[in-house]
Amino acid sequence: MRLGFLVNPIAGMGGRVGLKGTDGKVADAVARGAAPRSPARASRALTQLADHGADIDLVTAGEPMGAAEARAAGFEPTIAFEPTIGDAAAVTDGVSTTTASDTASAVAAFVDHGVDLVVFVGGDGTAVDVAEGLADTGVPMLGVPAGVKVYSSAFAVSPEAAADVAVEFDRTEQREVMDIDEDAYRAGEVSPELRAIAAVPVADDLQSAKQRGGGTVSALAEGIANSVDPETTYVLAPGSTLGAIKTALGFEGSPLGVDVWRDGQVLAADASEAEILDSLGETNTIIVSPIGGQGFIFGRGNPQLSPAVIRQASVAIVASQSKLDDLRVLRVDTDDPELDAELRGWRTVRVGRVETRMLRIV
Repeated sequence: MRLGFLVNPIAGMGGRVGLKGTDGKVADAVARGAAPRSPARASRALTQLADHGADIDLVTAGEPMGAAEARAAGFEPTIAFEPTIGDAAAVTDGVSTTTASDTASAVAAFVDHGVDLVVFVGGDGTAVDVAEGLADTGVPMLGVPAGVKVYSSAFAVSPEAAADVAVEFDRTEQREVMDIDEDAYRAGEVSPELRAIAAVPVADDLQSAKQRGGGTVSALAEGIANSVDPETTYVLAPGSTLGAIKTALGFEGSPLGVDVWRDGQVLAADASEAEILDSLGETNTIIVSPIGGQGFIFGRGNPQLSPAVIRQASVAIVASQSKLDDLRVLRVDTDDPELDAELRGWRTVRVGRVETRMLRIV
């Protein structure tokens, strides 16, 4: 198999520092202390790929778009494209950056080299660029999730799953590639837009396109508000369900951000990872709701809830009945495989004032 492998080096950098995306915000992300996320995700996928021992002819792009990670995993890749790195436009505060044009050129080079599949590491913006580059070529694509917003159904559920799918798939299907306007997203508006339809390997370890949840959560929100412990610090995740809980607690929360609250006081609004950690007390609880249609409670849309935050808190999962009706399982993708393993298992999900359901994190 000839496999094209592409890394967007800045994908996901803005997440943990509260930027909800990195498009046009690399300098801001670096100033807030962000570090590249996607190279480590790429390494996890490539290591798993190498462990399969399959006959893979790996084609990739030069630094910082995959070559180093491929070699570190034991591959001797063909370098099909070299991005121009080193000038002021390509390096922001020491972080090498690439553009949509680099992605398009790399994908075109992969096609010229006759790849059977393009695996990319990034978010929805990268997925759109790859899909546009592969249009009318017949070459399928598969995403390793690394962005802040991952709404498209072209992604595997984890880096390791992407490697497994790449090696084991035997057919493809047409799936949705979605994206949203990051500036509108930062302002609290979520309007996923269908940007492309792409051929994607068929496998159980692919996520669905994000769906908007429906149904009332007022009873659930009231139940949570009536049962809070004044000594506990609550870390309230993004989303409409959590928005209702924040309103029931008496404040207007950040609809797409993480807010920290204790005993009637907002300790941090639209908080970054560092601000959340600074606000934590002796007893902490993260309240989170799964993404409708996908089931992720960590790793999609809330990277501020990092492993460091999660390890200092208990986790309470809430959801509307209608959202759970569309879910078979819950998922996590925290960037920490050991923590992911610790979180797996059966979990109680609160769906009403007192009602609960059991769902398994896989």
